[in-house]
Amino acid sequence: MTRTGLPPGGPETASPARHDVRAWRWALSVVGVGVLIRLFLAVVVPPFPDETYYWEWSRQLAAGYFDHPPAVAALIGAGTAILGHTVLAIRLGALLAGAVTSLVLVTLAARLGAGASALRAAVTLACMPIAAPGLLLATPDAPLLLGAALTVAAVDRALQLPPGSRDETAWWLLAGAAAGVGFMSKLTGVLIPFGITVALLARTGLRRRLRAPGPWLAALVSLALFLPFVCWNARHGWISFGFQLSHGLGSAGGSALLRELELVGSQMGLVSPILFVLLAGACIAGLRDSDPRRFVPSVVALTVYGFFTVSALRASAEANWPALAYVPAVLVLATANWSTRVHRWFVGGAALGGVLVLAIYVQALVPWLPLDVSADPITRAHGWHEIGTVTQTESAGMQSEGCSAVWPAARTFQHASEVAFHLPDQPFVPSTNLASRANQYDLWDGFAELAAPGDCLVLFGSEPGTEVAIQEITPVFARVVRGPVVTRTRAGQEAERIHFWRLYGWSGDPAPFR
Repeated sequence: MTRTGLPPGGPETASPARHDVRAWRWALSVVGVGVLIRLFLAVVVPPFPDETYYWEWSRQLAAGYFDHPPAVAALIGAGTAILGHTVLAIRLGALLAGAVTSLVLVTLAARLGAGASALRAAVTLACMPIAAPGLLLATPDAPLLLGAALTVAAVDRALQLPPGSRDETAWWLLAGAAAGVGFMSKLTGVLIPFGITVALLARTGLRRRLRAPGPWLAALVSLALFLPFVCWNARHGWISFGFQLSHGLGSAGGSALLRELELVGSQMGLVSPILFVLLAGACIAGLRDSDPRRFVPSVVALTVYGFFTVSALRASAEANWPALAYVPAVLVLATANWSTRVHRWFVGGAALGGVLVLAIYVQALVPWLPLDVSADPITRAHGWHEIGTVTQTESAGMQSEGCSAVWPAARTFQHASEVAFHLPDQPFVPSTNLASRANQYDLWDGFAELAAPGDCLVLFGSEPGTEVAIQEITPVFARVVRGPVVTRTRAGQEAERIHFWRLYGWSGDPAPFR
C-alpha cells in the first residue's frame, strides 16, 4: 500500500501517464496547426523566383542540375502531376516533407523522453522563424531536412539494438536510404552522416558499432542513391561541385571576424535569440551525456554548425545554410533534463520566437512591418503577373508588325522562370544570362539554339545589367527598339523596375548569347 492508502497502479500512478498522453496530443495539435497555416499560405502567397526556377527544373527532369541535386525538382514534379502547374502544386511536396519532418522529430522526442519532450519539440519547431519558410517553400531545404530527420531517427533505433544484429542492420540500411535523400537534396546533406561518423569515433562504446556491417552498408546505400548525380556531373564537367565549392568555400576577402558575427547574428534572427542559446547550450551539454542517443545528435548538430563556422572564415555563409544543424539540435533540447530556470527561459524563448513567426506570417499576407521594400524578401514574389501580361502584350505587338516568330527572353533566370510561370500557356522562357551569374539555363537550349534567322526577341530585365546586355546583342539584330519600363509592385510599393526591349530580325549569329 502507498502512503495515501491507494494500491499501486491507482490514480496516483496513473496521473503521470494521463499527463503524458495529454502532452502527446498537444504536440500533435501544434504540428497540425502549423501544417494548416502553411497550407493556407502556400495557396495565397505567390511563388518566389527560386521556386519558379526549381519549377522549371521539374519540367525538364534530370539526374542533376547546375545548382543542386534533383530532389526538389522531383518533389515539384510530383506535385504538378497531381494538381497541375499551380502555386499549390509547386509547394505540395515541400509541405508534405515539412509535415513528415515535424512528425518524425516529435515522435522521436517522445521515444527518447515522453509526451512532454514531444510537446517541447513541437513548440520549438513551431516557434523557430527559420521553420516558417523552411517547411513551406519549394526549395532544396525541404527534402534536405526530411532526409536529416529520417536519418537521425533511423540511427537512433539502430543504437538501441545489439551491434551486428539483423534488426540493427536493417535500421542502418534505412538510415543510409534517408541520408541518400539528403545527398540528393543538397551537397551539404553529407554533413549529417559525417557528424554521425564523428560521434561513433568519439567514444569507445560506439566505435564497436563500426565493426558491424550496418554503418558500412548504410554508406553504400547512400552513395548508390547519390551515384546518378555524380555521373551527371561527370558528363557536365563537374559543374555542380565546382559551383558549390566556390560558392560556399571560396575566398571572399574582408574581415573574417565580421563574417563570423554575421553568421551568429543571422542564426539568432532565424531561430530567435533565446532559443538559439538554449539549442546551443543543450548540444554542448549533450557532449557529456552518457546516453549515446543524446550524445550522437549533439555531435551531429555541433559538427554541422562547426562546418559553417569554419567556412565563414573564408566567405560569408547564407543564413539558411546551417538550418540542417537544428534537426538534431531540436531533439537534444526537447529531451534535456530541464531545471525550473531553463524551463522559464524556454517559455520566454518560445514566446519571442512565436511572435517573430507570427510577424512573418502576417507580413506574408499584408506588408505591415515598417520595412523598406528592398529589405522585405517577400516582395520578391509579388508583381510578376503584371510583368507576364506586359510580356504577352509586347510579343503580340511585334507579331502584328510582321515578326513571324517572337521569343520572350529574360536577362536572368529569376525573371525568366517567373514570367514563364505567369504567362497564360506557361511556355519555356529562355534566360540569356548576360551580365548575370551562370545557372541551369546555360545548360539548356536558349534563344540561339531555338530561334531561326529572322526571328524577333522581347528581352526584359532590371538594371543594372540589361542595358549592357542589349549593347552586347544589338549587332546581331536588324533593329532594336526600347520598350516600356514596368514597375513590379507589392501593395502599391515599388519593388523593381523591369525594362523591355524589342529586337527585330536576328541575323542567326549565336556568338553574343554564348
